[in-house]
Amino acid sequence: MNVDISGAKVFFTIPIDFPVLGKIQISETIVVSWLVMLIITGLCIWLTHDLKVENISKRQAVAEMLVEMANKFVIGNMGEKFRYFIPFVAALFATSLVSNLISLVGLRSPTADLSTEAAWAVIVFILITREKIKAGGVGGYLKGFTQPIPLLTPFNILSELATPISMACRHFGNILSGIVINGLIYAALAVASSAILGLIPGLVGDVLAQIPILDVGIPAILSVYFDWFTGVMQAFIFCMLTTMYIANAAEG
Repeated sequence: MNVDISGAKVFFTIPIDFPVLGKIQISETIVVSWLVMLIITGLCIWLTHDLKVENISKRQAVAEMLVEMANKFVIGNMGEKFRYFIPFVAALFATSLVSNLISLVGLRSPTADLSTEAAWAVIVFILITREKIKAGGVGGYLKGFTQPIPLLTPFNILSELATPISMACRHFGNILSGIVINGLIYAALAVASSAILGLIPGLVGDVLAQIPILDVGIPAILSVYFDWFTGVMQAFIFCMLTTMYIANAAEG
């Protein structure tokens, strides 16, 4: 195991040697991503266990409320004909949300790794391209790059590629910036705590100066924005853009 300490976080990779595939690096992002999937799967199994038609439990009520919210979100933004996208968008939102918030328990968020958002964006880009081809055919899709004049073809191609790149970078940048800012706040408060308590004369001051007292409480208040609010909003924005891009692509 290779360990690289960066700030307050520890990033690791585990090299596993397969006879056929060769050596594969299992990174922290992969490990935590699988943990996120296990959490979501376990939560879904728990919420949908022992469903009833009458006298439903509070757990079932929550499950039905979540399903209804997903239905309204997708149908409201894409239309009834895109109902089959509900499971995909719901899974995307749940994965993004849990990945963003898992940093609250001390794990590094998978969405702080650009490769995670890049993979999501590539999938969305494929779906967008599929809808455009379904709407106008392969010829119509390719002809669209020459509109309104053929001279703009290179710029239209760049604009097409910019869609998944901007989606990935927007989500990644906001999550990573929150982690970096939180790390800087922790470090600054630790230095301030040491400087203030170090003013106390004698052994008491020397001992207290080693304890980052200011790191208790203040970062938790700030995490309401950097972790909770930002995490929820970025998951929502990514899914909103996904539904809008796919719906617009289907219109031709």
